[in-house]
Amino acid sequence: MIKILLLKDKAVLITEIEEVGADVGEPDCKLINPVEILDTSPLQFKKWLHDYTTQTTTMIQSDSILTIVDPHKIIEDDYKKFLSK
Repeated sequence: MIKILLLKDKAVLITEIEEVGADVGEPDCKLINPVEILDTSPLQFKKWLHDYTTQTTTMIQSDSILTIVDPHKIIEDDYKKFLSK
C-alpha cells in the first residue's frame, strides 16, 4: 500500500510500506521505492537516499515516523509515473 510518511527529521516520503516483525529496537518498517517529496508547487520528487545507495528497499524503525497518511490520487499517480522513468 502506498502511503505518505512524515518523518521526525521533517522529510516527507511517498512509498510502499510494510510492517515486519522485529525485535525491540530493530527496524520494523520496510519501505519499498521510497521517494522524497521536495515541493508541491510544482510537485517535485527525489529518490530517497539516492545520493548514497542504489537500493530500492529500506528498513527503518517505526518510531522514526511522526505520521502516515493516504496520498491524494494526483500525488500517487505522479509517484507511479516518476518510478516508471
